[in-house]
Amino acid sequence: MNSRMTLTIGGLLLVAATLGGCGGSNGYMSPASPTPAASDVVITIVGMNGSLSFSPNPATVKVGQTVAWKNADSLSHTSTADAGAFNTGTLAAGATSSPITMATAGTFPYHCAIHSSMTGTLTVTQ
Repeated sequence: MNSRMTLTIGGLLLVAATLGGCGGSNGYMSPASPTPAASDVVITIVGMNGSLSFSPNPATVKVGQTVAWKNADSLSHTSTADAGAFNTGTLAAGATSSPITMATAGTFPYHCAIHSSMTGTLTVTQ
């Protein structure tokens, strides 16, 4: 074999090895971000409407249950507890946060850190 053919075969083997590690057993690549796990309660972000920005509002869960926020608006939003108990991070339009487990009973006022006029309340009961 000449050196040019050896380099070509070597390059093809490198590409095949690289592609072989992508995706699942079906050969397709996995999605860039996995779908969040199911939550006990999903609060929908409906838009910039003050205390009507989140639905349901107020929302109630029990200690140990999980809550996720789904952004049904066309703008990015967050859901941040006023006292720092939770923060979804920035949620792009159509995104759903990862589930957040509520470990402590209490009433947790929250807001959108991007649009402070958007407010909600989450009550966690025993």
